[in-house]
Amino acid sequence: MIRGFHHAAICTPDLERSLHFYRDLVGLEVLSEGGWESGWDVADRITDLKGTAARWVMLSAGNANLELFQYESPPGLRQDPDRPVNDPGITHICLEVTGLQAMYDRLVAAGMRFHCPPQDQGDIGWATYGRDPDGNVVELLEYPDPDHVEALKL
Repeated sequence: MIRGFHHAAICTPDLERSLHFYRDLVGLEVLSEGGWESGWDVADRITDLKGTAARWVMLSAGNANLELFQYESPPGLRQDPDRPVNDPGITHICLEVTGLQAMYDRLVAAGMRFHCPPQDQGDIGWATYGRDPDGNVVELLEYPDPDHVEALKL
């Protein structure tokens, strides 16, 4: 039985840069952090990689969490920082916010690239897509009425 959505994870080549973005600029809260050295067979089996070593930080994103990983070994391939959102795979993470326009303005001033300014989606609310420092797409979404979220649940 599924209890709920716990977290999504993003692998980054620069954990400190991503942590600065998600913690300091976006405003997520650090819950825990850790890592492991090469030679931990359990991590190698779970990831289906050999000789893994990594550091991670778990961040609270309100009703779910976001985990940031930096693998020290083995090295990963770089992704295209402009990967289109219609490519197969996870296309974006969405953060429900309040004060979307102010957050957008603050993140633009800090150097975040956005696809467009916040867009009015009528009854759905306001939304925009932007890119984190590694090019992952982050949607910022503001509902006009918090009760609207309950109406979307099936």
